[in-house]
Amino acid sequence: MQAGNAHYRTADDLPAVVPLFPLSAALLLPGGRMPLNIFEPRYITMTDKALGGDRLIGMIQPRLDGAISSSGEPELCAVGCLGRLVSFTETGDGRYLVSLQGICRFRLVEEADGRTPFRQGRIAPFVSDLDEESGSGDVDRPALLKTFKAYLEANELEADWEGVSRAENATLVNALSMMSPYGAAEKQALLEAPDLRTRAETLIAITEMALARSRDSYGSGLQ
Repeated sequence: MQAGNAHYRTADDLPAVVPLFPLSAALLLPGGRMPLNIFEPRYITMTDKALGGDRLIGMIQPRLDGAISSSGEPELCAVGCLGRLVSFTETGDGRYLVSLQGICRFRLVEEADGRTPFRQGRIAPFVSDLDEESGSGDVDRPALLKTFKAYLEANELEADWEGVSRAENATLVNALSMMSPYGAAEKQALLEAPDLRTRAETLIAITEMALARSRDSYGSGLQ
């Protein structure tokens, strides 16, 4: 996996402990890019530390059940995604505009006491994610595109179909998953899908359910 100027090929290329950025309904996947508006002081500090080091940050959601730890912080989901800071801009009003590129998912082994204002975690990376083409041939691309097109039509949206047609399967599945307008539970399900084919199937199923609900709501409104 390449992110910016760095290459990540094995677990040895990744740190054992990373800063954690808990953010609900945010989905970062390997190869994808996530823009972030950093303004909270502890995450400004986190960004400064990452920029001065390996530029890696772990994106992770708070637990879906809303559990709170003894420290008063939200408990975290078991799986997140490691990203590299690949762009950085200062706004002049104390904020940072950054972009993270996904490298690989990780399992949160435990939170680490790093004596920092931001949270840190000891992680076990999903090393198979470092192979960018792993499982890409198993994706049912026609079914994915058909469902995506139906969603766009139902919501009167347009897409760059020329760009979509050129995208590799892994890029297509992960990009569509990241931009999907679904909630925290759906985003976590997409993140935790064991492989690319399952992620595509999960995205199709979630989208078909959303379309069915939309049709039901429309039909109810006509009665």
